[in-house]
Amino acid sequence: MRNISISRKLLTKVLAIYILLTLIVTAVQVVSEYYTTKSHIEDELKTLQKTFSGSLTRAIWELNVQQSVTIAQGLLAMPTIEGIILRDENGQIISRLGDLIEDNELEISYQQENIVIANNSSGLFGYIYPLIFEFSGRPIQVGDVTLISSRDIIIQRIKIPLFLLFFKAIFITLSLFIIIYFTFQRLLSRPLYELTEQIENFDIERLPQSKIELGITDKNELTILQNAYNGLIDRLINYNRELDAAHASLIQANSKLDDQNLMLEQEVAKKTANLSRVMLDLEEQKKELEQNRNELRRGIEIKKRAEEALLSKQKELESSLNELRSAQGQLVESEKMASLGGLVAGIAHDVNTPIGISVTASSYLTEQLKVLAVSFNDKTLTPKHMLKFIGDAEESVHLINTNLKRASDLVASFKQIAVDQASEAIRDIELNHYVHDIIKSLNPHLKKTQHKIVINCPDKLEMRCPAGAISQVFTNLVMNSIIHGFERVRQGEISINISEIEDSKVKIEYKDNGRGVSKEVLAKLFDPFFTTKREKGGSGLGTHITYNLVKQTLNGEISAYSEQDKGLSYTIVIPKVTEMKSIG
Repeated sequence: MRNISISRKLLTKVLAIYILLTLIVTAVQVVSEYYTTKSHIEDELKTLQKTFSGSLTRAIWELNVQQSVTIAQGLLAMPTIEGIILRDENGQIISRLGDLIEDNELEISYQQENIVIANNSSGLFGYIYPLIFEFSGRPIQVGDVTLISSRDIIIQRIKIPLFLLFFKAIFITLSLFIIIYFTFQRLLSRPLYELTEQIENFDIERLPQSKIELGITDKNELTILQNAYNGLIDRLINYNRELDAAHASLIQANSKLDDQNLMLEQEVAKKTANLSRVMLDLEEQKKELEQNRNELRRGIEIKKRAEEALLSKQKELESSLNELRSAQGQLVESEKMASLGGLVAGIAHDVNTPIGISVTASSYLTEQLKVLAVSFNDKTLTPKHMLKFIGDAEESVHLINTNLKRASDLVASFKQIAVDQASEAIRDIELNHYVHDIIKSLNPHLKKTQHKIVINCPDKLEMRCPAGAISQVFTNLVMNSIIHGFERVRQGEISINISEIEDSKVKIEYKDNGRGVSKEVLAKLFDPFFTTKREKGGSGLGTHITYNLVKQTLNGEISAYSEQDKGLSYTIVIPKVTEMKSIG
């Protein structure tokens, strides 16, 4: 591979960067010069307009077309102007002068002020100036004049400055190249060549003469390299001296080693006799080890059989655990269905009452209709009888409507609660209204008692969650309070306080003033199958189901607190919107 000089490589990169920067700066200067010259030409157009607008205005006002054309031709003779368009007050062109604008179809927007042409393929630009004549102190526009210049005029003006600019850039670049080239030769290329040549003359046998001397007075990287190389030579000289000393020490050590070998041979003869006796002892120990190994193998076989028995028992236990989990799931579903069945029985009883009243009122109204029909057929119907019938009919219809509405409300409330308890579908609920519906569905259990439920919940508290889980939680808590908490309590009170807290969560504080539980019972409150009513048919799954619904289905937190004879309270925190992944 061909060697590439570092100085040449560095020089090439420096000059390339400088040339690139020079091109960029030159291009910026060219563009700046172009737009500066264009601005000057625009100012000249405005100055020419102010100079000739008076004479053009008077010529057009006096309808002297020849004079206005002559003035326009005089303007066209100006080196700044490429074309002129002169129009009267009706927009009719009086004169259109200039080779470039006659050869180009210009789209001029006369609605815009000042600028008429900004950019086009011909490089033309210009302005529209209105021609105003003062008549009797009142300004009148008699027409307008359009002065047009072109890119060629700008280029003609900046041609010499651009030539000087390019010449200066090329001259500076060549001068810099020569200066940098000779500087690199003196400071880098020649010292590197001398360094390389002296290193190639390195002789391991003549280390002091192999040192390098570049003759550089400045402190730079090359002098550092020279000092480092010479330091390496000095270390090699020291290493050679140490090596010679070590060689002499080694010869002396070998002489001593020969003497030691003679002594060792005598010692070996003595040790060999002792070793023979030791070998006999080792043979006896080997026999004992073989006996111990056989006993160990028998112990290992016994241990393997014990492990196989343990594995068999482990499989049996795993099978039993799976069956137990399946049975637990079935018991949880049975508990939910039993709760739903109790709800059905209670609602059916409550619905029967208004329906029975409606049937009785309907039967009475039917009998009265028959009596009215007989009186009408016998022509014994009197206004008094008719008025009495109307009054009885209105009262019966009112009674029927009232009780049927009551039954309809009960059925609608029960229907939603029952559907929710049998489903885990997520839907939108208004929590205050929904909790009241749940308590209404539990009225068959409450009306047999003197217990009272107080609900404090903000209106319009919207949630998106598995409504069935909410219903099941409140049903379990209320039924636990009625069955366990209010045992031997005539007038119990349950308070439900619901509030919205930060992070879009809802806090539910449920509390009864019942018997409460001990610390031992409170510690096991959420355990499955734990109940204090086992002998009365309790399953011990109510609070466990509540715990699982809050933690898993509603993705929330639940905690309980109680003291003996001071009631039991629950604190539940759940999100307002339950994520789909938290269900199931």
